[in-house]
This record gives sequence, C-alpha cells and structure tokens, in this order.
Amino acid sequence: MVDQPSDNETLRQAALFYHEHPKPGKLEIRATKPMANGRDLARAYSPGVAEACLEIRDEAANAARYTSRGNLVAVVSNGTAVLGLGNIGALASKPVMEGKAVLFKKFAGIDCFDIEVNETDPEKLADIVCALEPTFGAINLEDIKAPDCFIVEKLCRERMNIPVFHDDQHGTAIVVGAAAKNALHVTGKKFEDIKVVSTGGGAAGIACLNMLLKLGVKRENVWLCDLHGLVYEGRTEDMNPQKAAYAQPTDLRTLDEVIDGADLFLGLSGPNVLKPEMVARMTRQPIIFALANPNPEIQPDAARAVAPDAIIATGRSDVPNQVNNVLCFPFIFRGALDVGATEINDDMQLACIEGIAELARQTTSAEAAAAYQGEQMTFGPDYLIPKPFDPRLMEVVSTAVAKAAMDSGAATRPVDIKAYREKLQGSVFRSALLMRPVFDAATSASRRIVLAEGEEERVLRCAQAMLEETTEKPILIGRPEVIEMRCERLGLKVRPNVDFPVVNPENDPRYRDYWETYHKIMCRQGVTPDLARAVMRTNLTAIAAVMVYRDEADSMICGTFGQYRWHLNYINQVLGTPTLRPHGALSMMIQEDGPLFIADTQVRPEPSPEEIAESAIGAARHARRFGVEPAVALCSQSQFGNLDTESGRRMREAMAILDARGVDFVYEGEMNVDSALDPETRARHLPESRMKGAANILVFAHGDAANGVRNILRLKGNGLEVGPILMGMGNRAHIVTPSITARGLLNMAAIAGTPVAQYG
Repeated sequence: MVDQPSDNETLRQAALFYHEHPKPGKLEIRATKPMANGRDLARAYSPGVAEACLEIRDEAANAARYTSRGNLVAVVSNGTAVLGLGNIGALASKPVMEGKAVLFKKFAGIDCFDIEVNETDPEKLADIVCALEPTFGAINLEDIKAPDCFIVEKLCRERMNIPVFHDDQHGTAIVVGAAAKNALHVTGKKFEDIKVVSTGGGAAGIACLNMLLKLGVKRENVWLCDLHGLVYEGRTEDMNPQKAAYAQPTDLRTLDEVIDGADLFLGLSGPNVLKPEMVARMTRQPIIFALANPNPEIQPDAARAVAPDAIIATGRSDVPNQVNNVLCFPFIFRGALDVGATEINDDMQLACIEGIAELARQTTSAEAAAAYQGEQMTFGPDYLIPKPFDPRLMEVVSTAVAKAAMDSGAATRPVDIKAYREKLQGSVFRSALLMRPVFDAATSASRRIVLAEGEEERVLRCAQAMLEETTEKPILIGRPEVIEMRCERLGLKVRPNVDFPVVNPENDPRYRDYWETYHKIMCRQGVTPDLARAVMRTNLTAIAAVMVYRDEADSMICGTFGQYRWHLNYINQVLGTPTLRPHGALSMMIQEDGPLFIADTQVRPEPSPEEIAESAIGAARHARRFGVEPAVALCSQSQFGNLDTESGRRMREAMAILDARGVDFVYEGEMNVDSALDPETRARHLPESRMKGAANILVFAHGDAANGVRNILRLKGNGLEVGPILMGMGNRAHIVTPSITARGLLNMAAIAGTPVAQYG
C-alpha cells in the first residue's frame, strides 16, 4: 500500500508546481503598444522616442504622461524579515516579492517590479532605494527587519518626492485599525476608553500601536510586551526608541501580570503566547487579534472556551476575520498614484481605515460571495473587515485615499473626485462606464420590475442592489418564507414584503385574478381553466408576464434557469401583440478595446430578411442608448456577393430593406466577420465600402452563429456580457441566460427600468 502524502506535503508540491509551470515565476513583461512594423519602431524608439524624452526634460511631470512611471511601483526588500521565515536573504525572498507584485496588478491594476537588494546596512539600503526615484511612481518597502526598517523608511521619506510605504508596518496597522474600529462598533466601546495589551515589539507591532493612538487610544492605556516581558521605564535589554515610547512606569513585568481587564489583545509575536486563563481575566466581549502566522498567539476555539463572547481575528484564511494587508496596499497606492501624491501621510492612512471599515458594514457584494461560497459574510463579530476579493475595495478605498491626499495637500495632480470614483468603478465593473447612460436614463422614472425567479441568490442580490443604487422598484415572485430565510443567510438587509412586494405562487390573494386573466388570453389556444390554474401556481415566467399585462409591473426579467425559448413562448403568449413581437436578442460583449454587439443570439434560428433588418435597426437603437454610434455589419459566409448561398441571399435582401427605409446609421454587408472588424481586410475586397473603421454591431444570418460568437467571446475572449436584450417587446420583458451574474441582472434591471419613451 502506497502512503498518501500529508496535507502539508500536498500543499508544498502544489505550491512548487505553481511557481515552476508553465514558466518559472509569477511575472512577465508585456508591451502596451504595437510593434508590428517600421512605423511602430520609429515611434517607440529612434527617432520618435526623443520627442518624449525632451518633453520630460522640460517638465518632469510629463513622465506620468509619456511613460509607465505614474502606474509603476517598486517592491524593495533585502530579505531580512520574510513572512514567518526570518532572515533568508534577498534572493530567497524573491518569490514573496513577485507575489506582492502580482497582488498589486490583480487587485488595483498597478504595474510592479520586485527588487531584491543584497544590502543589510540600512543607510546604504536607503541610498539604493532613493537612487531609484526616476524609475518609479512609488516605493513599497517589504520584509526588512526592525529596527532597520524604521531607519530606511525615515531616510527615504525625507529624501524622496514620491510615496514610500513600508507595508509590514503601515499596511498591517491600517487593516488592524479597520478591524479594531469595527470590533469596537460591535461591542459598543470607544478607543479612548479601552486598555490595549500587545505582544510583539517589531515593526508591525509598533506601527499598529502608533495607529491605535491616532484613532484615539490613550498612550497610558497601552501595555507592550516582547520576548523579554513588559516594556517598562528603565528597561535596557533589547530596547530601541520605538519600543521606549511605550514604556510603562510600573513594577509589573509579564504579560500574565498586565492582561487583567484588557479590552484588546494585539498579538504580533508567536504561537501560544496568550493562555486561556489570561483570556478569562480580560473584560467582557474581549477583542483578541492573534495575528502571528501561521500559528496564532491563541487558537480561536481555546479563547472561546473561556470567553464565548470574544471577538477574534487572526492572520489565517481558514477562520473568520483574516487580517490581510492585501485589503490595504493595492488600494492606498492606487489612490496615491492617481493624484500624483508625494507621500502617504496620516490623513491618507486614516481615510484608508475608514473606507475598509465602512465597506465591511455594507452588504457583501455578489462577487465576494461567489469567491467565498459557504462563508457567512454579514457584518458582526465574525465579519469585521471585507474580503480581499470584494471588487468594491478599489472604488471605496482608493477614492477615500485620493480625496485625503488632495485635502491634505499631498496631491500634485488633483482630480474630480466624483468622476474619479466612476472611473474606478468602471475599471472594476467593466460594464459600469457603458451602463452609466442607461442608469442615468432609468432614474427619470421609478419603474416596477418583476423578477420571476425571486428565490434565486443572484436575484435577491440584484433586488438589494436595485434598492441601493437605482430608483426602480423590484417585485419578486417566490415563497416569502424561503426569500426571508435566504436573505438572512446571505447577509442581505432587505426583507420580503417590507422592502419589496412578493407574489407567492402557493398562496396569493391575486391568484384567481391571475389565472382568469391567463385563461382569457389563452382560452382559444387550448388552455382550459384547470390548466390556467396550474400554470399560475407553477410557471413563474407566466405569472410575471400576467403581472405586466395587468399593469401591476412595467417590465419583467426571467431566465436565470431554464431554456431561453421556453421562457419566450410564455412571454409571446401573454404580451405579444401585432405591434409587440420579439424580433431578436442583442448581447453587448464588452471587450478590452470596447463593446461589440451581437444579434440575433437567441430568438430566430434562421431569421428572414425582414427580421434581419429589424434586428439591425433595433441593435443600432440600443447601441446609442449606451453612447455608442452604431456601425452595423451583416455577417455571412458570403463576402459581397462572392457566394450564392442561402444566407448570403437573405443578407442581400436585408441590405435592400435597410436601403429602402433610409435608416440613420452606417451598415454594410454581406461580409465575413474578419472584414467587419478589420477595415484593411474589407478594403481589399471592397475599396469603396460605405463603412469606415471597424463594425461594432454584428448581425448574423443564423442564430447558431450569433450564439456561438457570443459564447466564444465570453468564455475565451474574456468578454463581459450585458444582455441578452429582448428586442421588439417595447422593454416590457427580458430573458437572461443561466450564466448571468447578480451584476448582470442589475444591468438588465437598469435596461428594463428605462422609460419606454426613452427606449425608442
């Protein structure tokens, strides 16, 4: 029998494989400009590069315009205090620094070089760092042992005119400050009243205490212990000025002697330092931040055994309240870089704390919930700070930091803070900027949107977001007790029949009205009263359609599960009229270089020429709602008549229909997709094409082709879908697909919330 590897060995092997394959390391450099021909080379290097050099020579601030410096950070370390590994040297620290660089890019879009330096003399190390100033917009010092780190940071901050931030100190202090702020909020205590006992006199420990003082803790209420016991006045062993600032005038000498009545234990030392009997002598609802990694100063279960009401945070990800610096450093640097800050000052750090703490008190985002499935993320003792994968961190925290930099005078490139926040939101939620005109239009009316699958988690999160971010009024179909239970479990603030009305299929006073309405509509299409009753008990889409028909809702959204055309059938039955009939589904695929609209992705398997023309007209109208001037390509295997195929003939007839109608947008066809998207390819086939530039709307002759392109762009092209938008129904109904996210549902709700007059 072969022995199975231990969990630790499995993790070790997986981590090493991750670092080695498919290519060694976690970083690479990619060009941001094309380098495809001699013209590109002449602009990027000689002679064109000289023009950028001269602009920077004449005005140093132009470096942020013509180079990457304004978005470039250096992570600098000498490897003398790495994670829990200690002094392993500069070279061995490189995987950590590469990892830090990856986090900068992942969470805040900041480019980063890791720089490992073989220099242990703090003054010489400072000289090296200062000499790097022309290359970087900011410096992140990392894993430098105390007290050397204090010296390096002080010298660099004095001599450099860019932000210098020692994350081990200030990043830890900021996240601890946010967690402490919310822990006191939960317990009803105040900073100025609490007693703090801390273990760990290193850089992080001292910085955390300094931050707590800035938040209001009184100096005389802080008791600092290290390996040698309490830091007291007159002690000479292993002392430095930073520790001496917290020396107490007392005869007490040990942690055990000073823990009595402590409100907050702050541990940045080693495992099992805090004993259960010590916790028992702390105050009610003791706050225990046991942050030693990988093993904390006390295990949470041991602390709760003697203090069941304890509020506990650790540095571990497998228990609630992980104090993780990634909540801070990407976003404080983002805000600092974007306003050209010359430093990261106290005001900016305090703003960062407030932003992190405030976000934890809000409803958890759907994106964070998806990344941490199964975890309870409702503000309270077990959820003091947000999760790193909460995408709102950049918008909230970086905006707060940028504003503080401007208010404190540290910014050299002030920004309009409202526009800046919207820009950040757009970089996190790629649909945000394109959806802005739609959301703005939706605010002119308070339309009632019925969400058919009201018990679904994504729908519940969408409903909450609608109430928080729009003027729309959600109506949910589902069992109230199930909705109530799921809102509670998901940590949502909204409640059924309090924040939004609910239609209960199992027991609703309108049931008779609904089935009679449905029977009246369908009685000559084979639907009996008994069948109508059954449909109104079981078919959520039909119920939603009947509500819109009866003017109890202005629009409906369905389709989070089930097949598209099944839903479409019931919408057609109830809401279809001679003037309202679905003629296509439009998906907006947001690519890195902008939006690309695809039609018809769902409704017509083989649309007629008239339906193709209708789809083109509808798609153009919708593109303008998103602020995009339409350029429509009618796509086919045939290229400007070179094949006499059935799809080519339909496309040519559709072109003739558009010509006859005199539409007010650019269109061209029939053509291949490459000709639609590449003007040079198109020019080789049809030099006199009426379309200039790339198409932004692709209309296909087959539903399979349109849906296939949509899914390829979504799954392999990293395209973000808004839609599908059901065209032809006067904005009374939309059918989404099962892959839609809560954010996608919110976007569809904004589309459904646009008044019909503005809908066109």
